[in-house]
Amino acid sequence: MRTREGGLVDDEAVVIARVRAGEPEAYAELVRAHTAVALRAAVACGAGPDAEDVVQQAFFKAYRTLGRFREGSAFRPWLLRIVANETRNTVRSAGRRRAVHDREADLLGAAEPLIPESADPAVAAEARERSRRLWEALDGLAEDHRLVVIHRYLLELDETETALALGWPRGTVKSRLSRALKKLGRVLEEGLEGGGEHG
Repeated sequence: MRTREGGLVDDEAVVIARVRAGEPEAYAELVRAHTAVALRAAVACGAGPDAEDVVQQAFFKAYRTLGRFREGSAFRPWLLRIVANETRNTVRSAGRRRAVHDREADLLGAAEPLIPESADPAVAAEARERSRRLWEALDGLAEDHRLVVIHRYLLELDETETALALGWPRGTVKSRLSRALKKLGRVLEEGLEGGGEHG
């Protein structure tokens, strides 16, 4: 199967079966296919400069527990759940919360440039400001609401994959996403009214 990141895994179930049958080098195919989305997940969840370490640790834990992986399940949501847990543990053990603008800069740095260099500086500044407001609004959400928005929109998982990655029923994903988007909309609207242009 081709992942959204462009990695190529012919058949994940076959690769996983090969690893379980004593061919550990086959695991490299899964690592190659899912590293980019795992890094984005770690950064979006707040790992910051520790994102690569978090992802490496997550792949190691996934490898160690592959025997418990449910046959027929999708590997990516399962891996992203491990990445999210590992990120939470890393952030908690470091005893720090990263600033919104640092996380935003990390995430944007890991992606393609959103604005061409030739763009109007005013347009670029406006886009940065919108992005900053969005990250601040996201940071203001309860953790379960923030996670569901990150998984659905930043990591581009569908509803089923989001439910698997977060370990929630699909109905919970739907209801929390709906509430999170309403809350985000209100916060962003209030921010625009409070910080509207004058003169």
